[in-house]
Amino acid sequence: MTQRERQEHAKKTIFQAALAEFGAQPYDTVTMDRICSRHGISKGMMYHYFSSKDELFLLCVKELFQSLQVYIQEESTQIQKENSHAAIRQYFMLRERFFAREPAWEVIFESAMVHMPEHLRADILELRRPVREMNRRFLQEVIAEMSLRPAVKAEHAARYLESLECVFRRILEQYCAKDDPKDARSMLAAAEEVLDMLLLGILKR
Repeated sequence: MTQRERQEHAKKTIFQAALAEFGAQPYDTVTMDRICSRHGISKGMMYHYFSSKDELFLLCVKELFQSLQVYIQEESTQIQKENSHAAIRQYFMLRERFFAREPAWEVIFESAMVHMPEHLRADILELRRPVREMNRRFLQEVIAEMSLRPAVKAEHAARYLESLECVFRRILEQYCAKDDPKDARSMLAAAEEVLDMLLLGILKR
């Protein structure tokens, strides 16, 4: 193994250890010492390649958003945009199914977006930008097919739906606080309930 290969192997080992920790614990509870002690990594090797927990966390967040983007791009090709409500519902639920399939990514997403470390806000939002732009393109295409109320402009509808996408996880967290669903199926069902109410409202017209 060459020196470069050894270096890459060491960095990959540390990164995988960080993924395991940030994918199991909230950001605040993870420390460099914890990563080292739980995964047999010497502090010398750790600090040779990574200067701080934040550097490792942002690498995990970057990997999360890249994986999420690839998944949504692949799966959203099956969505029929002519039925706007169904299309938006299916698109939002893609993310929930991604997290149901990969629970560790959900923990990292919660740490990054729902309980965002304020000092990392700018970095996290920049890492999320490609996903946000992908979402915006999809929503604009769907809104173009919608029959909006006369008072609602297309740009306002797009802004509203983007806002829902940003706060949906926080709303879902509060909605599920009483029942506390343990399995992925129950969480997906709750997500669909919340999404329908957000998209259709709760008042009879």
